[in-house]
Amino acid sequence: MAHRILVVDDEPHIRDVICFALERAGMVSTTARNGTEAMMAFRRGNIDLVVLDIGMPEMDGLEVCRQIRKTSGLPILFLSARDEEIDRVLGLEIGGDDYVTKPFSPRELVARVKAILKRSGNGGGFDSRGNILVAGEVSLDRAGRTVSFGGTVVTTTALEFSILDALLSRPEMVFSREQLMAAAYGPGIHVADRTIDSHIRNIRAKFSAAGAVGIVATVHGVGFRLGSDLGRKA
Repeated sequence: MAHRILVVDDEPHIRDVICFALERAGMVSTTARNGTEAMMAFRRGNIDLVVLDIGMPEMDGLEVCRQIRKTSGLPILFLSARDEEIDRVLGLEIGGDDYVTKPFSPRELVARVKAILKRSGNGGGFDSRGNILVAGEVSLDRAGRTVSFGGTVVTTTALEFSILDALLSRPEMVFSREQLMAAAYGPGIHVADRTIDSHIRNIRAKFSAAGAVGIVATVHGVGFRLGSDLGRKA
């Protein structure tokens, strides 16, 4: 079944370019002109991923993301202008999976959409080897695409899940940012260091809310590894 992509942008030309590229790649696209229409389409369901412009009037893309994240882990790919770095980082911190800057290459956008869908378990080719990974009270179920701490489910985005999968797979290894980028995005896709840092902050915040201490440890000058003490807070 073809993947269903919601494209949200207030500029008709950009919507047309994105939809054309997605449909050439074998996906089905639907559009929304603003945040209100985006939320209506989201509530109707039947969507696998949202391509979401940040800079829309009235309800902007960041607010749409906040509303979606209240109830859903639906993958979100942000579109942002080059001078909106703060908004891009904020978008990742509130739950976006990735971003593409304007002007953008439709080919790159499609590649990133495919990478997110693959990591979310909707892209075919999901690696089902060794379905359950456990470290302390942390458990990751590859087949069920779930993560928990001490029995409490921790909701993650597709890319956060992939980063945790890499860390749990090799708990003694220190991963460089480049290695985590490859684990999350796949080969051939390059993102800024700050993007990985934003995902790590999100993971830490979510596990902290569930009662976890030190889920990800920073090794200064090198990168990140799984925390060594994954017990509950006192």
